[in-house]
Parts: sequence; C-alpha cells; structure tokens
Amino acid sequence: MKYLLLFALLAVVWWGWKKRQQQSERPAPRPDSKVENMLVCAHCGVHFPEGDGVQDGGEAYCCAAHRSAARSGPR
Repeated sequence: MKYLLLFALLAVVWWGWKKRQQQSERPAPRPDSKVENMLVCAHCGVHFPEGDGVQDGGEAYCCAAHRSAARSGPR
C-alpha cells in the first residue's frame, strides 16, 4: 500500500513539473498593432475611433448626418 501512495505522490509531482514547463514555454502575447486614435464629434460630442468618422474642414464627425447638421446651423 505504501508503494502505491509513493507512486501516486511521484506521479502528482511529475504532472505538476510538466505542467509548469509547458506554461513557461508559451510565447508572450503580442499587443494589438491596430490601435486607432479616439476623436470627439464636433456636433454631438460622442467619442469614436478615427477610422469610423467623417472629417470636414478640420472638424471630426461621427457620421455624415452630423456633418450635414453642423453645416446647416447650430445644434
């Protein structure tokens, strides 16, 4: 019986050692390289990614409708 317990203990230690070795061999995750600047809509004030908006005359808008609304008059 004591040999069975000794074998079980050695198996658990071996399993833990192998698990730890596998974790240390993993490569570090690379950061996402597609980071965009956040802009503020000149009409409504909402924050949006630079690629999703519309630019006109140095101002940034979240959509074409807000660009048109800003051209036509005050908020």
